[in-house]
Amino acid sequence: MTEQTQRPIRVLVAKVGLDGHDRGARVIATSLRDAGMEVIYTGLRQTPEMVVNAALQEDVDAIGISILSGAHNTVFPKVLQLMQEKGLSDVLLTGGGIIPDDDAQALMQQGVGKLFSPGAPTSDIAHYIREWVAKHRAF
Repeated sequence: MTEQTQRPIRVLVAKVGLDGHDRGARVIATSLRDAGMEVIYTGLRQTPEMVVNAALQEDVDAIGISILSGAHNTVFPKVLQLMQEKGLSDVLLTGGGIIPDDDAQALMQQGVGKLFSPGAPTSDIAHYIREWVAKHRAF
């Protein structure tokens, strides 16, 4: 737990679309759990609606989407739109996968959080989530 929270940070990890490769998502989920966070892994082939509904039901602080299919310019804006519609504007949307730097910058300008490339240290991801939650979430 962080010093400011009364409960562990809750993170939803999701694989959206037809991308069936979830090894990275599982590694991230395990590393975040090892870092003291509560992790909900939704499994493969989720829709943006399923991800946002699960985030709402689970009262998460962050959503992490793993995407390797190249659909990041469709998936992240759709999830962000649904989050805003459902009142989840104080929840971090982050993720990672095969996302070109120019696309990652454009997504971040739209409101998506930092996006991590394959091979990013899991400690960096946990640190980023902790710092973001400490600044943006009220407990």
